[in-house]
Amino acid sequence: MKRYALALDLQDDPQLIAEYERLHRNVAAEIKKSITDSGILCMEIFRFADRMFMIIEATDDFSFDEKAIADAANPIVQEWERSTWRYQKPIPGAKPGEKWVLMDKIFELRTGEETHGQ
Repeated sequence: MKRYALALDLQDDPQLIAEYERLHRNVAAEIKKSITDSGILCMEIFRFADRMFMIIEATDDFSFDEKAIADAANPIVQEWERSTWRYQKPIPGAKPGEKWVLMDKIFELRTGEETHGQ
């Protein structure tokens, strides 16, 4: 299984943020299916102020490129992307047209690991 962390910002507007959260409480079955069909097993989105953080757990053969191709061919996903972009904005450092930005893992601690220096 692969695990990814991504970030994206929202428009800094409390009303738009509230609307965006309401949208995510009622995600259409077709959108959920497009996510799971790509090999994503678990997706969680967290928010603080206008910053969002997403964790994806996916099958070993999951590919962002293949998901993008499938999404581009799916009119329901394309409409979802157009409608949610109203609430979103590129995170600083994102490439032109890039939405969710893949983050680099810089630290990991797992239960049971030995601690050094104690």
